[in-house]
Amino acid sequence: MASTPLSSIMCTPTRVAVVGAGRVGSTLAQRIAEKNLADVVLLDVIQGWPQGVALDLMEARGVERHDRQIIGTNDYADTADASIVVITAGKPRTPGMSRDDLLKINARIVVEAAKNAIAHSPNAILIIVTNPLDVMTYLAWEATGIPPQRVLGMAGILDSSRFETFIAMELGCSIADISATVLGSHGDLMVPIPRFSTVRGIPITELLDAATIERLVARTRNGGAEIVELMQTGGAFFAPASSVCSMIEAILLNQSRLMPVAAYVQGEYNLDDVFIGVPCWIHCGGVRQVLSLNLTDAELEALQVSANAVRENIQRAKEMLA
Repeated sequence: MASTPLSSIMCTPTRVAVVGAGRVGSTLAQRIAEKNLADVVLLDVIQGWPQGVALDLMEARGVERHDRQIIGTNDYADTADASIVVITAGKPRTPGMSRDDLLKINARIVVEAAKNAIAHSPNAILIIVTNPLDVMTYLAWEATGIPPQRVLGMAGILDSSRFETFIAMELGCSIADISATVLGSHGDLMVPIPRFSTVRGIPITELLDAATIERLVARTRNGGAEIVELMQTGGAFFAPASSVCSMIEAILLNQSRLMPVAAYVQGEYNLDDVFIGVPCWIHCGGVRQVLSLNLTDAELEALQVSANAVRENIQRAKEMLA
């Protein structure tokens, strides 16, 4: 029986489109390919830049031993039929700049990127990384009109990872035993929850005194700004890329993982019509369900304050776009 030539076999590999080929986007492309999760289309407005990054990543395949395709482009048509679209495009923070200072600049970038990407991949799940993240996630959802379950913001995973790191450093223990929970907006009003942050199931409130916990909470809230101040010319990119990659893995492999992400709430935590960091079950369709934790009055109030600040910035952004 004659074999079928490989060149004639047609297949449609899973594809992830990454809009923005800066340090977060290019690192994310590397993570996706080297984990063998999907082919990657890396898009940027700078001529030649995404093509060069993609070629560099492709030339590493002989060492990394994966067969994923990575292409760079300046044309949204090349991102067609992506299963997931990740938007990292936008201006990064500089020293002294808050995430909210980026509101006007990045709102237009994200809205345009979301519209163009979804026009070519109408069934894609949209993950937003650009700051201010919760606001940008809402604007992207509103601009595309796709179901809110298919729009997620990367926030809580990164913030929780930072909290976990600081806990491990403080206790001198393996981070493999630590699980932390951070809710709320990706900014100064984020809400780390110490009693839901554990070491091998033991709440850190049993292992650390209140003053130490508050110091770690404050460092978590300031985690991004601390890196910006140290680098001077940019912000974090390794940890954000790893955080997004974990979301992509959960979606593409239908892992049904419980993850803190910026999701659309409709009554949960007495909040409505806002994207905010909450624990969600994540599967192949995006957000399967928002988990409603039994928060204390103080925790719930902090989450609502955080959400109200996001809602105010959404309104400001809409006025700027108008």
